[in-house]
Parts: sequence; structure tokens; C-alpha cells
Amino acid sequence: MSALTLEAAAPAPAPPRSGVVRTVLRLHRAALWIWLAFVAGTAGLLLWLLGPGADTAQRALDTYGYSGLIMVMGSADEYSSRFYYADTLLTLASFAVALFAGGPLIARELENGTAQLAWTQSVSPVRWLAVKLAVPAAFIVVGTGLLTLLHHQLWTAHSNLLIAGIQPRALYFSLGPATVAAPLLGLALGALIGLAVRRTLPALAFSGFAYFLVYAFRGNHWPFQGRYQAPELHSRSWAITSTGARVADPDCYDDKACLAKHHVVGFSREYLPSSDYWPRQLLETGVLLALTAVAVALAFGLLRRRAATGRARRA
Repeated sequence: MSALTLEAAAPAPAPPRSGVVRTVLRLHRAALWIWLAFVAGTAGLLLWLLGPGADTAQRALDTYGYSGLIMVMGSADEYSSRFYYADTLLTLASFAVALFAGGPLIARELENGTAQLAWTQSVSPVRWLAVKLAVPAAFIVVGTGLLTLLHHQLWTAHSNLLIAGIQPRALYFSLGPATVAAPLLGLALGALIGLAVRRTLPALAFSGFAYFLVYAFRGNHWPFQGRYQAPELHSRSWAITSTGARVADPDCYDDKACLAKHHVVGFSREYLPSSDYWPRQLLETGVLLALTAVAVALAFGLLRRRAATGRARRA
């Protein structure tokens, strides 16, 4: 047998790992740019809330206090509402990650044959799926981690500007590692559904519905820290007199004569830390990561079984 024959019979070398990563980035560059724009825009909102927005709100609160704020509904109340926008955007991003994973990332490539073509070019199905999950997971962790840190800094610096109620409590118990783990679960669920369905539009629908069930469960069951399961978050507020003394809020609302009578020149509020925060936060994060691991394991198991069935049919 000639050397040329031996060379032809030898298996083709596997492409470098960096080449597979570049392929994934090129195929999904539109989604990458959308994600980067989302992270940049949300970070900009948080930075505005940390700076100029907080200054305006603080001046409004110093004028009438929280009781007056409820009556006046001025610029500080608008600030309080915007305080929650980033949390809402992060929740929507988790839904978007699940939809992307189920549709464009996995199902569309199975439906149009792109994945099967990659498998014939010395990229094994397992390696293909590993890179498909690892690349977006890295961007998700970095992006949501940055936004969570900024949001937590915003809470630390300016939570006193929030109107009391259920929203501060729900927000406080959603700022932590569980916020980063949630979209990873969406990624794993979407990938599993995309592999199971293998058609883009049905995979989009099922992925969105599956993550909606996760979101609903988190909001209503212990130990998840949704709106109705978060413990009470106690707060205390006070007025500040012209001598610098702290006194009880006289509830003057927007009555300037009342404020002058009590020599009130400012107000402040403090949300007290909860001893339940870290135990519940870490437990929730562990549950979300465990479910993510289960979904990833099921996805790889399903892919291996289908790849083995395909080889058996070709044989």
C-alpha cells in the first residue's frame, strides 16, 4: 500500500477549538450584538440611577419626605419606578435566552442541516453541543454578573429613595447569584427543547412556555425569592431637624407650615438587612444550577442517542 493511500485513509484532523468557537460567534453574531447592546443599555440606566437620577430624587425627598412624596407623586416617585426597570429587563432577558437557545441556537441548525454538516467535518455532536452551550453561557455570566453587581451597588447606595411596599422587598431578594443562574437555566432548557423538537417555531413556543413555568414557580414557592415568597424587609424612616437631630416623621405631607413648625429640613430612610437573604439566595442558586445541570445532562444524552441511531441507520 502506498504512502498516498495511507494518507488518504487517515482520519481528518479535528478543527481547532478556537475555530469552532469562531464559527458559533459568526453564525449568531446578530444575537451577540443584541446582547451586548442590552448589557450596555441596562448598565447605562443603572449608572444614571446611581448619579443624576439619584441627585434629583434626593432633593425631592428632602423637601417633603416620604409621606409628602406619596401625595405629590413628583420626580422622586418616577425615580422609584425606574429603580425596578433593570430587574424587569433582566427577567425579560432570561426569557429571551430560553427562546434563543431553543430556536436559533439549536433547533434551526438541526432543521436546516447546518448541525449535521458540522458533524461530517470532524466536529463530533458532543463537541458541537458543548461549544454551543459554553459560548453563550460565558456571555450570559459576564453580562448578568456585571448588571447584578451594578444593581446591588445601586441598592446599597440609594435604596432609601424607594417608596415602601412590596416592590423593594422583592427587588432586595432578587439581587444576587440567583439572578445570574436563572438565564443559565433558560439556556439549558431551550437547548434541551431544541434538540427534542428540532423545528424552530415549535421550539421557540415550547421554550418560552417552559421558562414561563419556571418563572411562575419561582414567584410562588419556597425557597425561591419571588414577589410573594420573599420575607418581610423592615425599614425605618425619620425626619432631620435644623439642629441635625433625628425625630419621627411628623407626616406633614406637602404642608410647609407644618414642616416649619417642627423645624424639619430633611428626611431619610433605611432598609434593614435580612438574616434570611444569604441562606435563601444560596439555596435558590443551588437549586437553579442543579436544574441547569440536569437539563444539560439530558440534552447530551438525547444528542448521543440520536447520533447513535443515525450511525446505525447509515450502517
